Amino acid sequence: MTITMLGSGAWGTALANLLCDNGHRVTLWSRTEEKAAAMRETRKNPRLQGVTLHPALEISGSLDPVRESEMVVFATPSFAIAETARKVRDLLRPDAILVSVTKGIEAETGCRMTEILRRETGRIAVALSGPSHAEEVSRYLPTGCVAACEQVELAETVQDVFMNDDFRVYASCDAVGVELSAAMKNVIALCAGISDGLGLGDNSKALLVTRGLTELARLGIAMGGRMETFSGLAGVGDMIVTCTSMHSRNRRAGILIGQGKAVDEAMEEVGAVVEGYYAARSAYELSRRVGVEMPICREAYEVLYRGKAACAAVVSLMQRGKKHEFEDASWNKQS
Repeated sequence: MTITMLGSGAWGTALANLLCDNGHRVTLWSRTEEKAAAMRETRKNPRLQGVTLHPALEISGSLDPVRESEMVVFATPSFAIAETARKVRDLLRPDAILVSVTKGIEAETGCRMTEILRRETGRIAVALSGPSHAEEVSRYLPTGCVAACEQVELAETVQDVFMNDDFRVYASCDAVGVELSAAMKNVIALCAGISDGLGLGDNSKALLVTRGLTELARLGIAMGGRMETFSGLAGVGDMIVTCTSMHSRNRRAGILIGQGKAVDEAMEEVGAVVEGYYAARSAYELSRRVGVEMPICREAYEVLYRGKAACAAVVSLMQRGKKHEFEDASWNKQS
């Protein structure tokens, strides 16, 4: 299959290499020809240290390869996906399959990434997500993801294209649950980093992650997601890996904030896009729009956008009124 990977960050590069390993003809697109030329010359990408680009991988600063592509994969940051989709919509083949591997929610509209692609291109897209650090995929460490689309046959096609002996892909029809999990876990991971930076210990992190998953499920089910998705790879699986690993940019940014760095300084020091920062605003706006209580995400928004001290946010969460653990979590309701 002929494939264009739109986005030359760590994740896009790792997946481009993987698809070349699977025997596909792949072009990796970079926003600038200068960066594309440097990668062609060195066969390295500074965003993915220690990894050599596959010898068959083509690299371009032009979008022309999209014209011939049977599959187009969007691996740009979430804030750039709409603009990128507009740039390529008139280049797409009529039969091209669109895939989003970007994790995020559009703050202004609450749209998921595949919803943005459908809005901008008129095409149904597949979401590919799960606990999958680019660094580990590039080292051929066993990894599992979920390909999700309401047209499950498209999800199964993506499953066939990406899956190999090191990268296992499950198919799902629950794009809502998979994409909300992908975006919202970044907020909780950032909070987990703040907890670590404050030195709050293992008990605190377990409390945070568990209640964060409850918030995710509460929102997801209210928006039409399936309950089981949140206990699967895209939900609890991605939550675990993002909240515990030092590969996680969201957790690293949170640690710096917890240690006293200003938010903008923490983002700059991480040196790459911290999706949890953008997702915190989206989660806050979406929870208000849908009418779902998400206290952790609300406090994350207060810290990141309104200057609230992280330790004060912890106090606010711990002094909330009494609750029954599952009274409003929706775990006992079928979607």
